[in-house]
Amino acid sequence: MTDKSRIIAADPAGIAEAVALLDAGGIVAAPTETVYGLAARAADGAAVARIYAAKGRPSFNPLIVHVSGVAQAAKLVEIDPVSAALMAEFWPGALTLVLPLKPGAAVAGLVTAGLATLAVRCPAHPVMQALIAGAGPLAAPSANASGRISSTTAAHVAASLGDRVPLVLDGGACAAGVESTIVQVADGVVTLLRPGAVLLPGPIAEPPSPQGGGRVVAPGMMASHYAPLQPVRLDALTAAPAEFHIGFGTVAGDASLSPAGDLTEAAARLFDLLHVAEASGRAAIAVAPIPGHGLGLAINDRLNRAAAPK
Repeated sequence: MTDKSRIIAADPAGIAEAVALLDAGGIVAAPTETVYGLAARAADGAAVARIYAAKGRPSFNPLIVHVSGVAQAAKLVEIDPVSAALMAEFWPGALTLVLPLKPGAAVAGLVTAGLATLAVRCPAHPVMQALIAGAGPLAAPSANASGRISSTTAAHVAASLGDRVPLVLDGGACAAGVESTIVQVADGVVTLLRPGAVLLPGPIAEPPSPQGGGRVVAPGMMASHYAPLQPVRLDALTAAPAEFHIGFGTVAGDASLSPAGDLTEAAARLFDLLHVAEASGRAAIAVAPIPGHGLGLAINDRLNRAAAPK
């Protein structure tokens, strides 16, 4: 037994091997445009259970199902005019919608964590689309140990999960670097559940926080999440000798999310630099202030959860 994942190229041969493994009830790590996902066939309860076991994920934390497009989503969830408009504008892409689960939908109960809703997304990445085309809708949370830093490269996946994931398709670094934006649509009202790579226009309602008594209805809503092993201190213009300093803009740090202060570049580098900081041998991590607008909303959401008490 090895303690390492097997990493292969995300070429046609690698994708065919991954599809065969998924069809046989296995799990596979693969790239999306946001972060790497740990995939299993959404209809296969035993396979989905392997995702939870590999990640050490709480069973009350639901999963996102990745679909090929609107037609496939319509077999799983109820799509109202507001949801249809969002899909038309942002799919394929980094927008996840939490919608009412259709009766009899081919989705394992573990995927929804017992809820009457399902989170669905149509990814833009060709590798994940190829897996969906071969194996059907895929439940695929981020490919990392639960609560830990998300993976934006195949090497991150292998370091986080080891032999708990038998196969990793290497499609290079993820372009966006932060997870999808998640919204719930109910009675025509759009509620933001998790800020992410897509910025939505118009009025969006805010949900009650799980730590304030609201229920976890989508991934990424836990108070402590995306966390390195060390404590994380935010809004740090300077750092102590024992801290690895992640910079931004004019704050150089030990390594910078973006020397130019570009939030798109910062989002793409966020998890990679958190991995670097965790491996630095320093006792703690300090992070420079990040503006709270645009993609800064998603970056600060991840950083606040990384810094939350564990």
